[in-house]
Amino acid sequence: MNRRQLLAAGAAFVTTSRLWGKAGIDKSRISAITDEIGLSTLEAIAFAHFYGMQNIEIRNPADRGKREYFLLPEPEIKADADLFKKEGLKVSFVNTGLLKFTWPGTEAARQRTETPEVKERRLSTEKARWDRRLDDAQLAIRCAHIMGCDKIRVFAGTRVADPPAMYQRIADELGALSKLAERENVYFLLENEGSQSVATSKELADVLKMVPSKWIGFNWDPNNAHGMETAFPDGYNVLPKDRLLNVQIKGRGIMPPTPHEDWKAIFTALNNDNYAYKIGLETHLFDGTLITAAHKSMDEIMKIVSSL
Repeated sequence: MNRRQLLAAGAAFVTTSRLWGKAGIDKSRISAITDEIGLSTLEAIAFAHFYGMQNIEIRNPADRGKREYFLLPEPEIKADADLFKKEGLKVSFVNTGLLKFTWPGTEAARQRTETPEVKERRLSTEKARWDRRLDDAQLAIRCAHIMGCDKIRVFAGTRVADPPAMYQRIADELGALSKLAERENVYFLLENEGSQSVATSKELADVLKMVPSKWIGFNWDPNNAHGMETAFPDGYNVLPKDRLLNVQIKGRGIMPPTPHEDWKAIFTALNNDNYAYKIGLETHLFDGTLITAAHKSMDEIMKIVSSL
């Protein structure tokens, strides 16, 4: 064998090795929101260790009320960041409620039953959140940097009767966030959510077409559109896969005996499409069974992972 043949054979071996060795979804790609897997931060860490997880998502510290992580004083954020690092856990996603409220000048499709006084207070609070939206985004970026994470969740405003009429406004807001994201080297991920003006996979795809910035991706939660679309395969097939940067699983979406989604098929599709990011559990059951449901859900996730 001459030198040229030897080099060609070596290149073919490397190429074949890469094809056969392509990393799929395994335990190292699984994450979970801490306040949905434990009643305290330490319980959440213990849960992660029990399943051999390397990643966690954050939203609210479970034992410190409903205040979001990004709104905590910096020393508290740093303390938990140090704790997670010490425990060998990487924060894969900062879940926030950014823009998850009724935007000024819009009417929610689903009207609340509230007194005029309560409505006035709510509108005042929502107006204040709107006015400080970029400041809050900067706080979320600060939190992400402290946690060593580059992905932050954002929403599209309380759902209106005609969501497409809101698309340009949503795109404009995401465009403003993209400038912050590029400067700070983070990604804002728009989440589909049934209560929001972007709820289905098609709505995600339609809005993202209007925001070309690579710094705006999306977090796909198929259960969030349950009853509004067939999330898989129909919804999945219209998603812009190159901008899918996080996936979330609801407890009701995966727990036996009647899961809402076929997660084995979804995992397989994600593998086939070379999805390279994390999949996080958001148990989301508030009937007193949260932790039990978290274990049942993660058991199912790990079964699927081991079968791929």
